[in-house]
Amino acid sequence: MKNNFIICLLTVAALAFSSCKKLLTETPYSFLSPSNYYQTGTDAQTALNGALSVLQGQNYYSRAIYEITELPSDLMYPSSGNQARADLSALTYQSTNSEITVWWQNCYQMIKNANDIIANVPHIDMDTNYRNNILGNAYFLRAIGYFDLVRSFGDVPLLTKPILSPSDTSLFPHRTPAALVYQQIVSDLKFAEANCFPENVIGTNVGNARQPATYKGMVSNGAASAMLAKVYLQRSSTSFADPADNQNALTECNKVINSGVYKLIPVYSNLFNPDTKNSSEHIFSVQFGLPPNTGNIVVRMMLPSSLGGAGSFLAQTSFATTAYSSADTMRSSWNIFKLNSTKYYFYKYRDNQWVANSNNSRCNWNIIRYADVLLMQSEAMNNIDPNNPAKFAGIDSVKSRAKIPSAKFLNFTNTPTQANFVDSLVVERARELCAEGHRRWDLIRLGRYAAAMSKVGITVDNDHLLFPIPYTEMQSNSNLTQNHGW
Repeated sequence: MKNNFIICLLTVAALAFSSCKKLLTETPYSFLSPSNYYQTGTDAQTALNGALSVLQGQNYYSRAIYEITELPSDLMYPSSGNQARADLSALTYQSTNSEITVWWQNCYQMIKNANDIIANVPHIDMDTNYRNNILGNAYFLRAIGYFDLVRSFGDVPLLTKPILSPSDTSLFPHRTPAALVYQQIVSDLKFAEANCFPENVIGTNVGNARQPATYKGMVSNGAASAMLAKVYLQRSSTSFADPADNQNALTECNKVINSGVYKLIPVYSNLFNPDTKNSSEHIFSVQFGLPPNTGNIVVRMMLPSSLGGAGSFLAQTSFATTAYSSADTMRSSWNIFKLNSTKYYFYKYRDNQWVANSNNSRCNWNIIRYADVLLMQSEAMNNIDPNNPAKFAGIDSVKSRAKIPSAKFLNFTNTPTQANFVDSLVVERARELCAEGHRRWDLIRLGRYAAAMSKVGITVDNDHLLFPIPYTEMQSNSNLTQNHGW
């Protein structure tokens, strides 16, 4: 992913004129299309790199991710000057909100790229294992795109094949019930889990036409397992939950934990330090680098002007001042920067090679990491059997890495009920994973969204559990229907 390749469709025409009265004649002599592009393993890898690169866009996982998931929560709010962000934070957004629109569009852009790979790579004569690994990556990316969409909008059009012509019936699709979208996500991730290479293989091969290279930033089977756990847990909170969702989530968490491939690293700050990225705790991260690679704008967005940033996003004062105990300095000192008594910023994204006021930093975006898996394991166990004392192990491991004294660990004395555990989990996930793109989904899944938002003065009704379908999409596709309340 660090070596980004973009598949370009190039048409070069030779134009011949015999006189000004004669018709224009076009003679194409070079044209790349899906039918003639996908010839070698190198072609397949190049196409995958193009699909992965969609994640790097500012309108997706370089910026939009925290606008969509953190602004409409109790942890973050925007500085003045951008109405779309202000509306997201205050839950006053409408279907014309530009941030919601680009989120929808970039999800479908990645899905489109993944569908092209899934349709065309199976026909390439190449090493079977590497072909299946590339396909597994594409299935994973399609699953991520639909997971982002279904959590955001509920029922969404489900497209699993390329649209090949203007007459294709899929060009103006209807919305597919969210339950069926989740089924597709699970199916895609199971394929990825079965076919993606293990973490310790990724980045070890230089590749050739039949056996492409693997790059850090590609998807591992462990990433597929971890994402499956997240999908099962999220679905378990819906009206169409499968009775086995929590047990399946626990099974997937245990696969990751018992693999021995991943572990918590001792120093929390090293999770975000570009010099120590892609560690044993990083399960799947969007890769960024300095030019000529694609840089991450997150440092500029998060840091205040006094530190060379734009100061576009701030930490809610209530979170910054009360979330961390006096013993939790490892995380609080890294995550929060106090500018003054009324302004606090998220400080966790830093890069010692970043040039102040530039958009380029080497900071990766961590989509899922091992601490999240440990917290999900505890969550699933609490859902399955709240009387099982083993449910405390995952969350207490995360607290232990943060140097929290064992006397502050969770147990049935200080956390006697299932609901008490959920309350503690909500707080712990905020301390550990703040500004990493999880908060809105966490609060909705755990049934604490309205309560959390009320503490920052915002009322939540059921209509705000989903975003409105973007106005531009409704205008271009008459088969789409709008969510309730919009």
